[in-house]
Amino acid sequence: MSDALNVLHREFIYIWYYFDVQLRQIFWYWVLGILLGSCVSVFLKNKIHGIFGKMSSGKMGLIGIVPASLLGIASPLCMYGTIPLAASFSKSGMRDEWLGSFMMCSILLNPQLIVYSTALGKTALVVRIVSCFICGIAAGILIRLIGNGKNFFRFDGFEEPESHDTDPNPLLRLLKNIFRNIKVTGPYFLFGILLSALFQRYVPQELMTEFFGGNEAFGVLMAATIGVPLYACGGGTIPLLQAWLLDGMSMGSAAAFMITGPSTKITNLGALKIVLGMKNFILYIVFIMAFSFITGLVVNLLV
Repeated sequence: MSDALNVLHREFIYIWYYFDVQLRQIFWYWVLGILLGSCVSVFLKNKIHGIFGKMSSGKMGLIGIVPASLLGIASPLCMYGTIPLAASFSKSGMRDEWLGSFMMCSILLNPQLIVYSTALGKTALVVRIVSCFICGIAAGILIRLIGNGKNFFRFDGFEEPESHDTDPNPLLRLLKNIFRNIKVTGPYFLFGILLSALFQRYVPQELMTEFFGGNEAFGVLMAATIGVPLYACGGGTIPLLQAWLLDGMSMGSAAAFMITGPSTKITNLGALKIVLGMKNFILYIVFIMAFSFITGLVVNLLV
């Protein structure tokens, strides 16, 4: 019994060591992400969405997918907030390709996740932002090509989301948003660090390099595939990606994971299934898997 306890104690010490090291490395990125995300949500969200809403009166045509993608990246809303907002824009006559680009980029990235991703290094940060932007552009173009004048989305029953930032005192409004942000992302953040510690302790570095390293298409495909079940929260996957990149994961594999993860998160898929319908939903899944795979291969060739 004492031998078993000694082994458990030793393993706990090892895991705590990895946990503590990574927590120290990325904790302040998480804090800065929380602060930035809350500031954008409280003070800039309405302005960002107001700019996007005004686009419906413009005549930019297909080129409108460019600002729509950029505004999707800047939007702090999650998917369940983005869809009702897109529904209200759709009622005002906004083009489907613009909505598709906005929603695609909103799914993949937000200001808070940008700050989190700086913990992965400059290269990974640039790859994440650029690939997200291009994915939004590609989604908009695809919707334009297959739309044939028909409505691509089904927004029936969705109303504009109710804002939780209603306190008349700006400071209290910000503090309440920060608290909600911590409450939502904190558990995923700590769980991600724990998973990373377990990977570092029990998964040999050589195995990670074999599966995800180099320029092999197989590694990119594997990363795109595991992004589907493993992704629960953007902040929670940063510790995993940081450890995997250190263990030999290629930047292309990381790029594929960063695309399929948020875009196939189970909560996002549930909402998207409703607004897309079965045919377009299947098209969405095929598009995401194909885009992430191609992006991973291109990144490995360039980086």
